[in-house]
Amino acid sequence: MRRIIVSIVILAVSLLVSACAPSYSAYFDSDPNVPYRLASGDRLRVIVFGQDDLSNSYAVDGSGHIQMPLIGIVTAEGKTTAELARDIEIRLRNGFLRDPHVSVEVEAFRPFFVLGEVTTPGQYPYVNGMTAETAVAIAGGFTPRAYKESVELTRTIDGRQVTGEVSIKHPINPGDTIVVRERWF
Repeated sequence: MRRIIVSIVILAVSLLVSACAPSYSAYFDSDPNVPYRLASGDRLRVIVFGQDDLSNSYAVDGSGHIQMPLIGIVTAEGKTTAELARDIEIRLRNGFLRDPHVSVEVEAFRPFFVLGEVTTPGQYPYVNGMTAETAVAIAGGFTPRAYKESVELTRTIDGRQVTGEVSIKHPINPGDTIVVRERWF
């Protein structure tokens, strides 16, 4: 009997705490009209039209830069692909090419991470249109002890990390960290 009472008290406290906790899910709402911002771990395809030697795949390194022939280090972190293409054109125009035309596209997005009560926690390649549920599926599914209704999501927004609880159907972005918590009962 005492065990049942303790279980009920723990359940009531956890429900009260979750009801009083602020919801950060609004921070994670993605506007489809907002362009994708580059960051470390992204792999880019840079095409300089008419210059096959400059066209290549480049990885955004840990400091947020790519290294290109002729122009050297170019900052990619926080820029859109269009902004990066414009920066590369400007640098090529300064003494290297008369009228460069550059295109930049994301060849591979930075990975996402799944931790906690999943079969195989770790780092995985991002796939467009992912939800937390598909991320968990990629990580081998829930363990028997997993809480399956929501997950804890950590995302970098405007240069700072924000963590909050979101639905299992919530969209995932490249670089996100998903933590599946253990259920109480």
